[in-house]
Amino acid sequence: MSRRFKRTEVLARLSSQIAARRSLLVVGAGNGLVARCAEDAGADLIVVYNSGYFRLNGHPSMLGNLPIGNANEIMLELGGRSVIPVTRDVPVIGGVYGVDPTRDMGMLFEDMRRAGFSGVINFPTVGRIDGQYRVDLEATGLGFGREVEMVRRARADDMLTMSYVYKPEDALRMVDAGCDVIVGHCGLTAGGDVGSTNAMVLEKAFDVLNGIFDAVRKVAPEVILLSHGGPLSSIADAELANVRTGAVGFVAASSIERIPIEHALKDACRGFKGIKVGDAPAPSPV
Repeated sequence: MSRRFKRTEVLARLSSQIAARRSLLVVGAGNGLVARCAEDAGADLIVVYNSGYFRLNGHPSMLGNLPIGNANEIMLELGGRSVIPVTRDVPVIGGVYGVDPTRDMGMLFEDMRRAGFSGVINFPTVGRIDGQYRVDLEATGLGFGREVEMVRRARADDMLTMSYVYKPEDALRMVDAGCDVIVGHCGLTAGGDVGSTNAMVLEKAFDVLNGIFDAVRKVAPEVILLSHGGPLSSIADAELANVRTGAVGFVAASSIERIPIEHALKDACRGFKGIKVGDAPAPSPV
């Protein structure tokens, strides 16, 4: 079982990879098998989200943003019982729904520390919501500001802090709260059986990421910048995002724990289904 890491320990690990010009890899793990394989392959961080639970049960990631189940309880249960017990020496980050007014964040962080989590990321996030629904959430005190305060409190509690953001102004609010890692989010990941069929084109994704990253660099050049989502679903896409935006790594969820697994399982099933059948053996003499 992996130990809980202090914020400074995690940052030192990430910084050493960046200094060596090795791209950072953050892997969303919806079960212990994904977490174990990711660590064996050199992942720098493992993240546990409620969406990972849904992904590995055959559903779209978007279920993690809908009022289905308790996001924080799913994260605690999945991390504490399935993911953290099979890891050895990799920091595990928890996807925290900071908007939940029924949950005391201090008590949640205590539960996370006892389970072995080393940090937080704001997921699910109202950052991906727009239109009148977003206006209504903000007007009733259930908006992005709650996620900002969650990150601020986690930073004060010596936890690594990561944030998904969709626009520069939200990134700057998270930076002001002391966020260590900003993840530019380009929307629901395309590809596979239940991925987005309406993802933005790659060039648009690079524009989105550059807008977010440029804003952060102007005020906090030390903040770690990663990419995620939308049309960025392959190794080549993630590498191109690093080159075109200055990101130093990639957050992989559907692109590792769903899409490759869909292909591998189908190939294995087709292979076993296609095996030869031998002639029936002659009956044994009486």
